[in-house]
Amino acid sequence: MTHVFDTGAGTLVWRGDGETLVVEPWGRDSVRVRSALGDVVDADWALLPPDPAAHADAHVVVDGSTATLTNGRIRVVATATSGKDWQTGALAHDCRLAFEDADGRPLFSEVPSGGALKVRARTYRPLPGGGVQAGLALRTPADEHLAGMGQYQQDLVDLKGSTLELAQRNSQASVPFVRSSAGYGFLWHNPAIGRATFAANRTEWTAEACRQLDYWVTAGATPADVSRRYAEATGHAPMMPEHGLGFWQCKLRYASQAELLAVAREHVRRGLPLDVIVADFFHWPHLGDYRFEDEFWPDPAAMVAELRELGVELMVSVWPQVSLQSENFAEMSRRNLLVRTNRGIDVQMWFGGPSRFVDATNPDARRFLWDRCREGYARHGIRLFWLDEAEPEFGVYDHDAYRFHAGQGTEVANWYPQAFSRAFFEGQTADGEHEVVNLVRCAWAGSQRYGALVWSGDIHSDFPTLRRQIVAGVHMGAAGIPWFTTDIGGFGGGRTDDPAFHELLVRWFQVGTFLPVMRLHGDRVPASPVRAADGSERNPTGAGNELWSFGDAVYDVLEHYVHLREELRDYTRELMAAAHTDGQPVMRGLAHEFPDDPWAWRVADQYLYGPSLLVAPVLEAGATSRRVWLPPRATWTSLVTGQVHDGGQWLDVEAPLATLPVFARDGALAHLVGRVPSA
Repeated sequence: MTHVFDTGAGTLVWRGDGETLVVEPWGRDSVRVRSALGDVVDADWALLPPDPAAHADAHVVVDGSTATLTNGRIRVVATATSGKDWQTGALAHDCRLAFEDADGRPLFSEVPSGGALKVRARTYRPLPGGGVQAGLALRTPADEHLAGMGQYQQDLVDLKGSTLELAQRNSQASVPFVRSSAGYGFLWHNPAIGRATFAANRTEWTAEACRQLDYWVTAGATPADVSRRYAEATGHAPMMPEHGLGFWQCKLRYASQAELLAVAREHVRRGLPLDVIVADFFHWPHLGDYRFEDEFWPDPAAMVAELRELGVELMVSVWPQVSLQSENFAEMSRRNLLVRTNRGIDVQMWFGGPSRFVDATNPDARRFLWDRCREGYARHGIRLFWLDEAEPEFGVYDHDAYRFHAGQGTEVANWYPQAFSRAFFEGQTADGEHEVVNLVRCAWAGSQRYGALVWSGDIHSDFPTLRRQIVAGVHMGAAGIPWFTTDIGGFGGGRTDDPAFHELLVRWFQVGTFLPVMRLHGDRVPASPVRAADGSERNPTGAGNELWSFGDAVYDVLEHYVHLREELRDYTRELMAAAHTDGQPVMRGLAHEFPDDPWAWRVADQYLYGPSLLVAPVLEAGATSRRVWLPPRATWTSLVTGQVHDGGQWLDVEAPLATLPVFARDGALAHLVGRVPSA
């Protein structure tokens, strides 16, 4: 029997048993695959329209029941079958896909039927009210290594063998792009709640509710090639502005304009570098008011002007929560600009009082939000925003309980953080701001193109958590989000008078010096109460979280590293340019530069800051030394001692409290040798 494929413009279409399967070139060396019961639909969750010139040479060759689509380095082979089921006698149609590189080397394929097993590679279970629960099963190399998928609080540097929830949570950012050592990158282009399993015998992707299966694949000879193609497909990060390259000061929380300005002035008095200072949450009268409370912040424009004279930019926290008491609640509720609750009382969060969330998936809600933030903040000269609660952080993560403008929660909830960043990026750029960087607590595929600087959420202050942030940053970079940071010192659990916390803070500050953005933040204790003039309470201000808040010995070390960050400015700018123009991560796993080194996929407590600096932080309490793996085919110069070491070996190094082991590759950055203290 002849099997018919529809072809045209390099696109391959197969239909059978009510299913439509479309494979089309999508940028250089890349394809997009969509499959649905019925017709496929257009969806631009993360993928941008490709430049047709980028895949102008793509073509399809049909040979009976087999069709092959070739686009640069990637080749997709579709094999169709039809016949009677030997048990039921029913006529059945099937089509399976296999992915190869340009040399015919297998990358992965849809799982075979297994004969009598009747295994399906693409599964659909219709849901009441429309949509399907869908799954995709792939046969992938058992010996491949995987990186990406965003931020999960774990310490696996190789994701092969893991299973990951596809859902956003506070301190979890699900970005469903994975990069394989087998030479491919895979984007699950579906914002549904679901799961990804990377087992030895198969990879499985599932969506609890969706309209179709939708994924994008690229082939690349190196990790850098894969990152490059992914950025072309989903968008490049903007160029990080100059004020993003230095030190950012933050605490929970500066309770007033006077308190914040006093800290900035003290930085200048001491000669400490400072690029950004942050006004954290509850500077507003009510959640969702999107303006300063006058009593505590009497003249925002004057505050911004003075800070700018000091060379400092102000960042202001904005939450998507809208209190039922907010001046904006009634209008937003009437105009359907808020997330809806499908059952029970329509309250979605209780922190700070009962509230609902701005529906960032609604274009009208995005415009309304920016209009209010323009009036409350931007007109005073504020151009940096801290987009907290961006998951959004529902009081209970029962996603089937919520409904968005774009669809039911189980179908679209993972898209929310990207849309939240988009609201500010589009509003700011429309108003003429061309250096957008906004701190955001969550991300999804494509967030990078909206100036999203992702931080790792409300994490605990201890050494195991610090270790997990190294892995989180590496995977975020591999997932196409090059701007990453953490709360230096962790968010919660640190006392300013605790020597154990002092040690942790120093080690975390050393790591922060070599992160894409260096930002000190945390809810330090003991806190101090805050009251208005009428005696009413406000949220407390945390204990001091400035460099000088932890005693002279700690200050001496932190002062050294904050100045070292300034000496890294030119190099950091180069890394940001590579992220902007070429899609390369700033914080990189060893495997990004050394993919053929087996140890590069196993070492979880080191990373690369760009291509030229290997950072090996101390991640255990009380430790004053550690082992460091130096990747092969390079020489490594210690920035502490100046000694040059051949790669391909383990090295035992001394690391007293003031010392961070850092090594420069092949003689790079020679001016930094000796700038990391030895004791």
